Amino acid sequence: MVSLLSGSSPIVLFNTVIGGLLTLFFLYQAVYVVVSYRGGEVSLPPARRRHTYAFLIAAHNEEEVIGNLVRSILDQTYPRELYEVFVVADACTDATAERAREAGAVVWERYDLARKGKSWVMDYGFDRILREHPGEYEGFFVFDADNILAPDYVEEMNKAFDMGYLAVTSYRNSKNFASSWVSMGYAVNFVREARYINNARMLLGTSCTVSGSGWLVSERVVRGMHGWDFHCMTEDHQFSTFCIANGIRIGYAPAEFFDEQPVDFRSSWTQRLRWAKGFYQVLFSYFGDLVRAMRRGSWAAYDEFVTLGPASILTVVMVLANAAFLLVGWLSGGYLISEAEVSACTVSLVSSVASTFLVFAAAGAVTVVTERRHIRCRDSRLLAKAVLSYALFMISYIPINVVALFRRVEWVPTRHSIAVTFADVEGGSEDVVEG
Repeated sequence: MVSLLSGSSPIVLFNTVIGGLLTLFFLYQAVYVVVSYRGGEVSLPPARRRHTYAFLIAAHNEEEVIGNLVRSILDQTYPRELYEVFVVADACTDATAERAREAGAVVWERYDLARKGKSWVMDYGFDRILREHPGEYEGFFVFDADNILAPDYVEEMNKAFDMGYLAVTSYRNSKNFASSWVSMGYAVNFVREARYINNARMLLGTSCTVSGSGWLVSERVVRGMHGWDFHCMTEDHQFSTFCIANGIRIGYAPAEFFDEQPVDFRSSWTQRLRWAKGFYQVLFSYFGDLVRAMRRGSWAAYDEFVTLGPASILTVVMVLANAAFLLVGWLSGGYLISEAEVSACTVSLVSSVASTFLVFAAAGAVTVVTERRHIRCRDSRLLAKAVLSYALFMISYIPINVVALFRRVEWVPTRHSIAVTFADVEGGSEDVVEG
């Protein structure tokens, strides 16, 4: 192998090294797949007692979907007297507050245009619950207005919380799987994260991470921070990284909820650009903490470091290096860089992208086949399309990661309009389309 590479162009050698590093960093996730496949879905012991909870929902102009979420929470198999639903209608110009009250939630209206975004709404909501209901709730559930819960969601989450975890994440599914190739890409990604990442972590006894919505945090953690102290573009991974760096293990429960996914690529680009920027923010802010935790032998710290950093940064380096190489070759007319070297660089790039696409397609295929009962799709043609959609969805992170590193990104709300119930999703995800 060394002798073959020794005669290659420097840029081809560079690409080979980058590809090797990425493989080395992420090889452990193949072990996760084996562990999760052989171990199956984690089974939690029955809870010794039922705990009290407050649901906190941040909502900005969500009149079309907020009612179904609140009703899905109030229809839980969990005793109704042990939990309450709080909705913070944040700078709404529609009937979000009215729809939430009609559905049965306690609603607070907030107008603070200087501190926009979900994290500031969470800070407001947590602080108010702690002040107005001291000692009443042992844990806080965090949800977005477009979500829907399976009826046994709280029962399953209570099992993990009763085990002593200070934070618990859950099984994130999608309520509009078949709306477009973009929504399919999101759907497979989140299902894979639940079954083959967090489920494997739980089976192995390491820490999971929270993502977006559908998670639970202990009142003790929130009270200790006097609210919510995580305000980067991805406050969920900021919180996860803080927990991991400080030895707080996040648990996982196979409690299912459903999330609405963007349908068009433009909306997806805007949302994921914010996520990519947030990952950079968290990595640069907590790099030292993660390194120190890794030195103490924390596998979870390494896992989170890989999740936040190497793929995006090494990809950016590879793209910029190859772009510069090809540009110099083109501008010099073959004087500084020969046509053969330019051709070799092009072939190397194409083969790298193609091999990465195939890896993602394989991961998507495993997820779709094993999690078909969760996806609830009867059309096998759509499932095949979902595998390719997931691979394309993940490949599209390449330009997103490059742009996010250099561009200023601001929080932009995502519009939600798919008003369906749990029964609608149970009936078949291919029947749920954009409303």
